[in-house]
Amino acid sequence: MSALIGPNAVLQLIPLLQPGVLARLGISAPPDHGLMPEEPARALHAGLRATDPQAAALLAEAGRRTADYILAHRIPPPAKLALRLMPRALAIRALSRAVARHAWTFAGSGAFAVEAPGRFRLTDNPLIRGETASHPLCHWHVAVFQGLFQALVSKDLHFAETHCAACGHAACRFQLCGP
Repeated sequence: MSALIGPNAVLQLIPLLQPGVLARLGISAPPDHGLMPEEPARALHAGLRATDPQAAALLAEAGRRTADYILAHRIPPPAKLALRLMPRALAIRALSRAVARHAWTFAGSGAFAVEAPGRFRLTDNPLIRGETASHPLCHWHVAVFQGLFQALVSKDLHFAETHCAACGHAACRFQLCGP
């Protein structure tokens, strides 16, 4: 059985693509429920990066849409309210733990860890596996994390990818930034 990842790695990107991109890359749209094999998701992200100069912006927008989907469909209203009412440090800690509990949806067969509240490590990231680059490639992940933390903790928080496996690092690392 192949490794699985959440379908939003693809579903939120599809509406942003030019007609024919999926067919050209030999990928079909996944169902909007359950998990999907991670290889088509990886192939779509990699193919887009290889062929579209706007790939970073498209992947970031798809990440924002994924965060919006999670906020609308996966986080119960009482949990959202509780996070918004918590002191910032406590909310960051709680949300970081929640992200780790649900990492299987965006990390696939990769290994996700919270290094500290708001600081994440993703080893063997399936969405960039096998790629090399001179700059970080994980725009989708950054946007998902940022969208969640801005909506549930504070609008002035931002995420950055500080290390990327595509750049030769052992893992992709994401860091919460803000005042």
